[in-house]
Amino acid sequence: MLKIGILGLQGAVREHARAVKDCGAEAIDVKSIEQLEQLDGLILPGGESTTMRRLLDKSGFMEPLRAFAREGKPIFGTCAGLILLAKRLTGQEEAHLELMDITVERNSFGRQKESFEAEIAIAGVAEDKMTAVFIRAPHIAEAGENVQVLAKHDGRIVAVREGQFLGCSFHPELTEDNRLTAYFLQMVEEYKMIENKICN
Repeated sequence: MLKIGILGLQGAVREHARAVKDCGAEAIDVKSIEQLEQLDGLILPGGESTTMRRLLDKSGFMEPLRAFAREGKPIFGTCAGLILLAKRLTGQEEAHLELMDITVERNSFGRQKESFEAEIAIAGVAEDKMTAVFIRAPHIAEAGENVQVLAKHDGRIVAVREGQFLGCSFHPELTEDNRLTAYFLQMVEEYKMIENKICN
């Protein structure tokens, strides 16, 4: 069974864990650096990116997360998690983990009271559209040449993939439609197959 961690410092951990379990994998609430060693993949949940960065610095998670990525293990960032993954942030000199070749603009869909749901098509995931929940959502302002754009809403990029990294502006865990989580688990399966071939 795949072991998928959800970074448990802040954010919608329980909802992501439910989606992971519904897709047939084990969900692990990650609160210590040591737990990263047992994981096949990791989800960076939504929350408040500035608070999350402060907690990451305080707990010493930043470099271990980058090391996790260097091993080739898949990481899925949703909303604030997407902000953490980005190499560039509009209006800020310093980004966070700097893993995905994207520029992200924070709160580009409005404040908390302007949260909304939209039906969007996601390439390779939900060609027939799925409900996306946007809460103080960012969007991807620029995507590098190796970044695959999976979805747009209102002309703005809201879901992307770059190799082992998956990111979206919205909260897939807040609906019963688990197709995007299942897509991430498929990415993890592919990583495991490659890892096993290398080891053998």
